[in-house]
Amino acid sequence: MNQTVEQLLSHYSVRAFLDKPLSDDQIRLLVESAQAASTSNFVQAYSIIGVSDPKIRRELARISGGMSYVEKTGQLFVFVADLNRNKQIAESKKENPASLETTEKMLVAIIDAALAAQNMAVAAEAMGLGICYIGAIRNDIERVSALLNIPEHAIPLFGLTIGYPEQNSAPKPRMPYQLVYHENEYQAKETALYEAYDTTISDYYTNRTGGVRNETWTDQIAEGMKKPVRMDMKAFIEKQKLGLK
Repeated sequence: MNQTVEQLLSHYSVRAFLDKPLSDDQIRLLVESAQAASTSNFVQAYSIIGVSDPKIRRELARISGGMSYVEKTGQLFVFVADLNRNKQIAESKKENPASLETTEKMLVAIIDAALAAQNMAVAAEAMGLGICYIGAIRNDIERVSALLNIPEHAIPLFGLTIGYPEQNSAPKPRMPYQLVYHENEYQAKETALYEAYDTTISDYYTNRTGGVRNETWTDQIAEGMKKPVRMDMKAFIEKQKLGLK
């Protein structure tokens, strides 16, 4: 099997890192790898904030629910959907940024940032490092934006913590191919496929936790649908003047 594909298939999130910072050269290489990702119409509508300040990391870890690996890691990166740059360029050219506040432009920025982040994640693992995405920074997006001095027309999406793993692990079983892939049109999937995957995940949790946890995947999804979370997001996005049209 191709080495790159093998690396992708062996991915797992790392939640315990050595207290060892990444070098400037490593950080630059990771950012340049992120920049090499595809981008819609060459807009490159994202920014990457490297967080090395221990106080800011500590506060971000608190916001994220006490995740120690947000604070103790090689480097913490925050990916920002950034249309503020586009506004500045339009104003410098004396152009009317009519599309700036559209939902489409916001989606472009979010997708660009996500593609760049995944490039960085793949590069990090190829360098022998471990990674973990931190969506929990959105638990208090106003506070995060204040900490990182985020301007209008930009929004911090997620963190990506990268460092030297304290120990190796193994991939969590993903959904079977048949549940994810559709040919030519969206197709309803058989209940048996979900039931088989439930057994796989329940066995995985049972073995990993010594029987402490044995929930199924569909139970986990159903539980997560019961209570809306981060209900301040819509108001924050509007305040940032994103996706209004």
